[in-house]
Amino acid sequence: MASAPQLNIDHVAHLARLALSPEEKARYAQQLGDVLHHIEQLGKVDVTGVEPTAHAFPLVNVWAEDTPRPGLTAEAALRNAPAQRDHMVVVPKVVE
Repeated sequence: MASAPQLNIDHVAHLARLALSPEEKARYAQQLGDVLHHIEQLGKVDVTGVEPTAHAFPLVNVWAEDTPRPGLTAEAALRNAPAQRDHMVVVPKVVE
């Protein structure tokens, strides 16, 4: 498709905190260029008289009534925990 000459893939990669190889830069620049080309095509569509919407069809509240009911006991909640102590799941330390 089309590539976007104004697309600075190094800047985009820096913003995304990605270290890209030259091959990846070329591939992603082409893919992003294709996406931008499609967006450009969408901008050409005449939407005069079309009301802006967030969804293609009307949404209604589909949630169940929020009624309190008994929950799990600590024993039942911890039944499949690989390790537990004092009614809590024991997990490996992730900070130092």
